[in-house]
Amino acid sequence: MANLPLAVTFAPSTDYNTIIMAIEITESNFQDVVLTSDTPVLVDFWAAWCGPCRMVGPIVDELAIEFEGRAVVGKVDVDKEGEIAMQFGIRNIPTLLIFKNGEVVDKQVGVAPKNVLAGKLEAQL
Repeated sequence: MANLPLAVTFAPSTDYNTIIMAIEITESNFQDVVLTSDTPVLVDFWAAWCGPCRMVGPIVDELAIEFEGRAVVGKVDVDKEGEIAMQFGIRNIPTLLIFKNGEVVDKQVGVAPKNVLAGKLEAQL
């Protein structure tokens, strides 16, 4: 399992071939996944070396499962996608941005409990 991308989560399901994951957001898919989405989008800006990011990561993956079909949940690795991080002024990680209609409508800097993040995303539905 050590070779799997960090954004992959195995979800409890009756179909054991189903994998639910937060989407890996890159410069090549940012426009389509985030800016033109018909649903709210939660974007987690993170890095593998960041301890607090490793605390938030599983929460983000759980939100991807819980909001499947109602919102998009994705992750931006700031070490690989620095241009996106710079575009939104990300200076501290983890930072989570919520987009609606292509605009940032909410922000969370640092670790937050799952219910706080879920509430922020739910408020945009």
